[in-house]
Amino acid sequence: MQKNKFDRIISFLLGASWAIVIFGAFITFKLFSFLGFSLALFITIIFIIVSFFIILTLDAFSINRKKYEESKKQTKLLEEIHTALIK
Repeated sequence: MQKNKFDRIISFLLGASWAIVIFGAFITFKLFSFLGFSLALFITIIFIIVSFFIILTLDAFSINRKKYEESKKQTKLLEEIHTALIK
């Protein structure tokens, strides 16, 4: 199964987003640890929530693209059935 450019870009961005979540959370915690454990943890959780929103957005793009491709297939099939019934 070949992937088109859109699917490759979305897959790459999803992988990069997960890496940003993992390493970014660690870096964010270390960066704000001088303010205290609880504040650093709170800021890290906010960072993770925002990052998850980005991941969910990218995943929604992927799902909508698959739905669009499936709709195109179904439309083509319905048009073939329609032309067969008209004849």
